[in-house]
Amino acid sequence: MAQDFVEPTGEEVDKLCSRLDREAKQGGYNLNTDADFVRGLVKGLLINERRYGYRACPCRLASDDRAEDLDIICPCDYRDADVTEFGACYCALYVSKAVLKSEKELSSIPERRPPQEESRRQKEKAPIEALGADIAKVGLKLSVPVWRCTVCGYLCAREGPPEVCPICKVGKERFERFI
Repeated sequence: MAQDFVEPTGEEVDKLCSRLDREAKQGGYNLNTDADFVRGLVKGLLINERRYGYRACPCRLASDDRAEDLDIICPCDYRDADVTEFGACYCALYVSKAVLKSEKELSSIPERRPPQEESRRQKEKAPIEALGADIAKVGLKLSVPVWRCTVCGYLCAREGPPEVCPICKVGKERFERFI
């Protein structure tokens, strides 16, 4: 049975735009300066949140499986690499300082997200375990595990991941055990 869909209100879009802008600035990031463009993306994030229960990037196909889509929940795992290399993330919500200063023009950004089959295989390989084995070879013993934010790369050593990344503000489900 189809659920009734309620379009996000202008007030909801404005509220999330303000929050994303504030969090971006706090984390050293920049939102695109095209307000109408940003509002359209934010509306898509809100629609996806209602549809799937999470804010999947509106420029990608979500699977309706949160675990499979963790890498494309905004901010996506590919944001930093895209902003560094191309001046903007895949959907161009986040842009570099060079783009803001008109020192770099935006162009199309290739998709970094591997196909789902390849993504599953990569997760199964667990390169993190190989790093742990290398550390064990040199005799280093850690008293607590090291956790890595898959979005911004923040590292912390503690019993479990933080509830919220202090850098990019994503939830603890976006952390992976690093060592």
